[in-house]
Amino acid sequence: MPRRIEWRLVRVLAAKEWRDRLRNRWVLAVAALFALFALAIAYFGAAQQGAVGFRSLDATLASLASLVVYLVPLIALLLGYDAVVGERERGALDLLLSMPVSRFEVLLGKYLGLGAALTGATALGFGAGLLPLASQLTVSEGWRYAAFVASAIAMGWAFLSIALLVSVLASDRVRASGVALALWFFFVLVYDLLLMGALVLSQGSMANSAFAALLMLNPADVFRLYTAGAGMGGLSAVLPPGWTTGAALPAVMLAWMALPFLFAYRRFK
Repeated sequence: MPRRIEWRLVRVLAAKEWRDRLRNRWVLAVAALFALFALAIAYFGAAQQGAVGFRSLDATLASLASLVVYLVPLIALLLGYDAVVGERERGALDLLLSMPVSRFEVLLGKYLGLGAALTGATALGFGAGLLPLASQLTVSEGWRYAAFVASAIAMGWAFLSIALLVSVLASDRVRASGVALALWFFFVLVYDLLLMGALVLSQGSMANSAFAALLMLNPADVFRLYTAGAGMGGLSAVLPPGWTTGAALPAVMLAWMALPFLFAYRRFK
């Protein structure tokens, strides 16, 4: 890492990434998608029971969590997989690095700019999605919903960090896209199946602390646990006390944001 970061250059690079996503209407498209799903789930979530309209925040968040854990990681990985390798293929990366800017500043600027685009799209989409129902929420429910959106954004930043690592390591965009999709499939769909299989094969002898540690190795599971176990069934009940409260889960999510980024920087040097 450079001894002194030129934050002005980082802001310029981040602003460029943000403008590029606005220019190709990526932010608006994702925001519209999230708004549509949030409103549909909140209003029509109980249609199978023969009722429509907002029922409760708990039911809405449980349904949204199941959707978010699929969509946000996929969008984050697709957003960042070509951030470096794409510019390398176009020859723009060599031109950029020939300027008085460090590789760390380049990578950090890209990460912050892409993260800002992801944050804006997610917050705008989920905010607009429940805006028509805002009058039916209490103040405390509003804060709970805001905390849910913030946790979804944090998970997105974690997967965006993974996407940057993929982009640095990949030799071309095609391989980068394939690895990004494979990682989404593994973290969102396969990992929990493997974990449940290990738990069944151990016939319940796996220690709670070991099981909890394995859950922490998946940012999607960290999100599920943070949002009160939505989509986890009874798995959160077997975790040791204190793993799902306090600063433990936010700290793990921060580690998922930082570590892949630092690994990406080491390979980008």
